[in-house]
Formats: sequence, C-alpha cells, structure tokens
Amino acid sequence: MDPVLEYATPILVTSLALSALLLLLPGRPKLTGTPPSSADPNHETRVIVLVLGDIGRSPRMQYHALSIARKGGKVDLVGYNDSPPRPELLASPSITIHPIPPPPRFLTTSSKALFPIFAPIKIALQLYHLLSILIYTVPHTALYMLLQNPPSMPTFLVAWFMSRLRGIKVVIDWHNFGWTILGQKLGEGAPIVGIAGLYEKFFGKLVGDVHFTVTYAMKDVLRNEFGITSSIHPLHDRPPTHFHSLTPAEKTTFLSTFPPTSTHLSPLLSGSTKLLVSSTSWTPDEDFQLLLTALTTYDRVASLSDFLSLSSTPAAITPSTDPAPKLPHLLLIITGKGPQKSHYEAEIQKLDFQHITIHTAWLEAEDYPILLACADLGVCLHTSSSGVDLPMKVVDLFGAGVPVAAVEFKALSELVKDGVNGVVFKDGEELGQRLISLFNDSKGGRELAVLKEGAEKEGGRRWDGEWDGIAGPVFRL
Repeated sequence: MDPVLEYATPILVTSLALSALLLLLPGRPKLTGTPPSSADPNHETRVIVLVLGDIGRSPRMQYHALSIARKGGKVDLVGYNDSPPRPELLASPSITIHPIPPPPRFLTTSSKALFPIFAPIKIALQLYHLLSILIYTVPHTALYMLLQNPPSMPTFLVAWFMSRLRGIKVVIDWHNFGWTILGQKLGEGAPIVGIAGLYEKFFGKLVGDVHFTVTYAMKDVLRNEFGITSSIHPLHDRPPTHFHSLTPAEKTTFLSTFPPTSTHLSPLLSGSTKLLVSSTSWTPDEDFQLLLTALTTYDRVASLSDFLSLSSTPAAITPSTDPAPKLPHLLLIITGKGPQKSHYEAEIQKLDFQHITIHTAWLEAEDYPILLACADLGVCLHTSSSGVDLPMKVVDLFGAGVPVAAVEFKALSELVKDGVNGVVFKDGEELGQRLISLFNDSKGGRELAVLKEGAEKEGGRRWDGEWDGIAGPVFRL
C-alpha cells in the first residue's frame, strides 16, 4: 500500500481531533456585518493575509498584499519564508511579514515507522505556531483575515477561532479545492478523499464571511455544491505590471546573456528558430508526456520536410498538413521545480530530436517575466484537479503579450479563447499538429500574429484594475 494512503487517515483524524479542541474553546461571539471600528474613517484598515505555504511562491497572495497596501491599508502577511517575495513587497512600509517557523528537520522523515508518529506532531506545531503568531504577534487591530485555500487544514479552523476571539471578518480566496488535489494523488475513491471533501465543504461554509474565486465556474460549485450562501466574488487572476512586452533591443540583450538562449542567438533573431516556453510544477496535474508526444510529431514532420526538399520529390506529408511544410527549429525552455522533474529530464535525454532543442532552467523572479516576453509561444499543460481553477502561468504569458497553447478543461474558456489569444488541444498529437500549423513558414506567421494580438489585448486587463473594482470594496478600500 502507498505509505501516503496508509498514514493519511490517522493524520486527518488527529487533525480533526485537534480541531475539535479548538471548537470547544470559549471565545467572543462572531461579529456579523461591519466591524465597529471600520465605521471610523480615520481608523486604518489592517488585513491579515494568511498563506500556509511559501510566500515567495504564492504570487496571487503577494499581489493581494500589495494591492491592500497600495490602497492605504496595513498588511500582516503570515506564511513560510522559504524563498524571497517580490522586491516591492519587501520594500513596502505597510506590509509586515510574520514568518511561520519551519518544522524541525527530524519531522521530515522517509521512515514508514516514524511517519505516523511525526506527522501529527507537525500538524500540532502548525496549529501552535499559527495561533501564537495571530494571537500574540499580529496587532489586535486587524479587521479582516484573507485566507488562501488550499490548504484548508488546519487554516480554516484557525480562521474560525480568530473570528470568534477577535470578531475578525474572514475572506477566503479559493484557488482550487484541496480534496480534489488529494484525489489526484490517492484516487477519487479513497476514503480519506471523501473525508477531506466533507471537511473542506463544512468549514468553508462555516468560516467564510466573503469568498473570492478564480473563476465563475468555481463560484457555481461553491454556491450549488458547497451550499455557501454568503457573498462570492469571482476575481480572475490578471497580470501585474512587471509582466509586459519588450522592445527588440531588450529582447536581444536578454537572449544574448541567458545561457540556454545565448548559443542560439542568431537563429532566434532571424526567426529560423522559434522560442517556446513552458512553466511547470512537474506534478501529476500536468501531463508532461503530452508535450513530448507533440514534439515527436513536430520533429518527424520537420525531418520529413527537409528530406523532401532535398530530394525535390513532391509529396503530401499527411492529410492534415500542407505538402512539405517548411518548419523552423524549436528551442524549448522549461522552467520550474517539482517532484517529477528528474523523471522527465531522463525521458528527454532519450529523445533524439533533429529540429528541437530542450533546456530545463530555474529563473530568478526578475528574469522570469523577461523570458516569457521573449517567447513566440507558451505551452500550458495544467489540467486542473477540479476543472474550475485557472493556471496563473497563462495569465503571465498574456501579460507579456505571448499567446498560449493550453490543454482543454472545463473552465479554460474563461481565459483562453481558441483561435483568438491561443490554441486549445486535447492530446499530444493534436498539440503537435497545432504547432506545425502555427510555425508553417508557408503561412507567413499570420495565424501566430493574430493570436499574439489577442494575447496582448487580454493582457491589457491588469490586476490593479480587477482588484480595485472587486476586492477593494470588500475591505472598504
């Protein structure tokens, strides 16, 4: 049996037991409506932004914090401080970071015998550290708590307790559903997945005074399946200002200094090589094999095209492609970290492409938007565990003025419009054919130019404008 599945149930039971203890603690009744202090126009708006994850790798929550500060509010940002946040966040005098202490190293163990002992201790430490920070470190004047979900355990219980203790208004920012992510790991039929779903639905309804969702489809799920009756505001991810198009000179400067592209500078500038970028977390919800299948299809057609042009033998390649399409070389840069990275790097090494070069890279935060803006096309393999979230990487690409090829799923049409700002595919073979069509020299780049225009138009809708109209009024900012 998978050790995660074997020990998941006792861990969840332990967490629920600890949660039950919190429910029994006495506290002030939960305040409803507008907190009394917010009626005073001279009283500052202070918001606790809670992330039970790495702050530096939680861009949406960083953007929330920056928006609150920009509108004159004070922010207490609580989360793990594993990687550096945005420079402007660190420089803001209105944002205070309260790092959650990392768990002791000995609690991170691969031992099957020690795991069921250490995991409940880790959960208990999370509860202790969160409550200690929120009760004793964060100023008592906070009016709101903005909570990222997932994860919901134990943060929903902590938020509920603080709302009773201090009358704080809880705003849940739904990025996805934790139980659907767990279902991808353990299987939808695993008992622990059902229990986690009940927990998330019950406490999501109990805790949240106001809810943000990343899609309209997610709002429908919260309303119709979770039974949430309080206010729900779809707040789509939009690119911040540091994602933008570059001038030709700016592109040349970056491409000539970035190691994976510097050796391809001349063909990149001439257009005989096209730059593809794919940002991935190397997790099961992104089937990287789709991209490898697509690249194999592309390379096969490009190689056959070369052979036919050399032999001067007229022939049709496939019924779905132009006769002997002239295809450029592809340089694919894959960014990101994750558990399946080493596995797919080994798979890439086995491939013998003639017209495709692949590099994996990890970029600093300031370089990532520049790389995206240099790309001809972005590839998104996100399939969504729930079907109702949206990948922020597509938003980033649109902000940089770059069209995208994305895997089709339920809510994707809220962001990617097939043939307008990107292309949508169902499998690797279809993606391969879309790449052949987009980069077919005989078409003169017309299809890609139309998509780029659509991406730039979509990218013109920015985070600040979206946030000010939807989230600002929730915090009376």
